[in-house]
Amino acid sequence: MKKDITAIFKDWAFDPRDICARKITGLDGRTKLQVRLDIGLLQMEINGRPDGTRPHGQESVLAYYLDKLEGYQDENGSDEGFFLNEEAGSELGQEGLLYYHRYICLLRLGDYEAVVRDTSHSLAIFDLLKSFVQDEEDKLSFEQYRPYVIMINTRARGEICLQHNDYDSALKVVKEGIGAIRSFFEVFEEPELTESNEELQTLESWAEEISRGRPMSKKQWLTQQMQEAIAEEAYEKAAQLRDRLWTLGDTHS
Repeated sequence: MKKDITAIFKDWAFDPRDICARKITGLDGRTKLQVRLDIGLLQMEINGRPDGTRPHGQESVLAYYLDKLEGYQDENGSDEGFFLNEEAGSELGQEGLLYYHRYICLLRLGDYEAVVRDTSHSLAIFDLLKSFVQDEEDKLSFEQYRPYVIMINTRARGEICLQHNDYDSALKVVKEGIGAIRSFFEVFEEPELTESNEELQTLESWAEEISRGRPMSKKQWLTQQMQEAIAEEAYEKAAQLRDRLWTLGDTHS
């Protein structure tokens, strides 16, 4: 079996200006995700853990520690006293990094459903660590990435809505993401920190783009035409447009 992968590099050039990712069919018949790096190649599984392993016999490290938490709650009646030690934090942090590598590539490929799945996994890791890691500095070391993951998750969910030309739902999703990031920063009580956040600015700019690009509804179009007719003193035309608005349930007069 040939192990030299030079031929792959010759057929797939690295572009430092882009995320060079693609999906291929593996020897096992399953879809794989490949990423071309400047000095090599990274290959990941599309489903389950990106590295294809089953830590502690579970689908993921997150699943393992959630099971431990559930067992503790069943035995003790609550989660009071449950905590994650340094080893657990390290395992969960490493898993979060693996999922990051995958969802960034999937975002580039437009696989938004998979991006939502992976970013939701990462946010669940953050939630678990926030609740049960005892050292505040350790918590912050993970929490600092929450706005970024919220932004990517929001972006993917919004893109799914736009694929169905559902501009209203897309805008709602983006506003929810903006609200989640603002809520994250509220604890710091530093308004300038919130407004300078790059992820927040990205989502706010995207919300404006969606609003500008959203097709007008029939009511909006008729209203605009009526206002233009009034401005041009074409009152008969304006009255006809007003009547059409009334038939749509509008109350313009």
